[in-house]
Amino acid sequence: MAIEQRGVDTIPDAERTSGPRDLVTILLGSNLCLGVIVFGWLPVSFGLGWWASLTSVVAGTVVGTALTAPLALVSLRTGTNLSTSSGAQFGVRGRLVGSIVGLLLSLGYTALTVWIGGDAMVAVAHRLFGLPVTGVAYGVVYALLAAATVVGAVYGYKVLLRLSRVLAIGMTALLALGVVAYAPDFTTAALPDAGGYALGSFWPTWLLSAVAAGLSGPIAFITLLGDYTRYISPERHTPRAVLRATWLGLIIGLLVPQLFGTFTAYAARAALDYAGGLVAASPAWYLVPLLLASCAGSVGNAGLMLYSMGLDLDAILPKASRARATYTVAVVATVCVFVGHYAWEAQDAMTSFVLLLTAIGTPWAVITLIGFARCRGVYDADALQVFNRRSRGGVYWYRAGWNPRATAAWALGAAVGLLAVSLPSYEGPLLSLTGGVDCSFLLSGIVGGLVYLLVERPAPAAAALPETERERVAG
Repeated sequence: MAIEQRGVDTIPDAERTSGPRDLVTILLGSNLCLGVIVFGWLPVSFGLGWWASLTSVVAGTVVGTALTAPLALVSLRTGTNLSTSSGAQFGVRGRLVGSIVGLLLSLGYTALTVWIGGDAMVAVAHRLFGLPVTGVAYGVVYALLAAATVVGAVYGYKVLLRLSRVLAIGMTALLALGVVAYAPDFTTAALPDAGGYALGSFWPTWLLSAVAAGLSGPIAFITLLGDYTRYISPERHTPRAVLRATWLGLIIGLLVPQLFGTFTAYAARAALDYAGGLVAASPAWYLVPLLLASCAGSVGNAGLMLYSMGLDLDAILPKASRARATYTVAVVATVCVFVGHYAWEAQDAMTSFVLLLTAIGTPWAVITLIGFARCRGVYDADALQVFNRRSRGGVYWYRAGWNPRATAAWALGAAVGLLAVSLPSYEGPLLSLTGGVDCSFLLSGIVGGLVYLLVERPAPAAAALPETERERVAG
């Protein structure tokens, strides 16, 4: 139970004691929470019917997993997190692009998880004990959830893995009880309160749902997967086994809670307010299990997100210890929770957040994967740590620690994505070229990847490493 001392430095092989089963466990256990469940409600709030909601979530999740899962292999090779690993493409300073993207992704999802979980806990406590639904009540619950989350995040990977093992079993049982609890009221009939299709017609709305509710789940892990696979030894586990485990963990870990969210949204007639509708429609006997699910699931999911945030801030500020960085980002995330509760509209905030970050993060992930394929998984692990040691030079130094070509390719891809995004309060000018359909993630990834392929030479790592090292890693 000692506090993890490793930050974004390279994990020695002797300490890489996890395996593919642990990867499945952590991806399953950490995602069985209301912060992920609520994404299954988004298609319903967009005005889609049952089968359209179901297919959009499944299609988006499967496509997103296919694009995201290979990133798990990068940290399997490098022994450090993904943002640091991306220094092979962006430069040892340019990999700050990945750290900032990862920090924003984790920050948003941490706040969302605590926000949704806290709202449900207050509503359940009101029904069970008559707790007044006031700003003070929300503030106390948010603070308690944040404090419990910080404990797991500060202790680090091993404690979070143990927690995920418990949650994988316990939360599965609680969600199974939930299916029984809400089944009598389930209906596939349309919910008129949604107000019709969010984008005016079926296919644009279906694609919006596939991105916002389905694809966004795997994309949330584009900088997180390496936090777990850096503890898996490539000497004892093959890339194929790790890739299969990532596929399985993401598909099951995301579809189970999201489809539970879609199912309960219809059962609770929760077209506009998921957490409140879920609690109001719950039979009395399920209130205690719902309270446990809201609390435990939120702590597990937000703990992993906060852990990743600490690593990303540690990568940005090498002088800060991982624990100190985690405390810092915890304060910021808690502030975002309060702002989210008092200042945002739930549906608009969630939709805007996931679409914007998907558009920004996808080209970074595509460039990182292209670099991985080009160097065939062969990295100079020591050269990746130049910035963390506050030194200079190495095969990934490029120009003053930045690779201008890769950075420009990412920036161009992200810009195209932002110009093609469709939000409740903003529509990009490129939407006219796509018939009003939000293809921002697709366009940003294609543009960023193509520009990178055109302007960048293959990464120098494979040529720079000794032949014996190349053979060992490739083998």
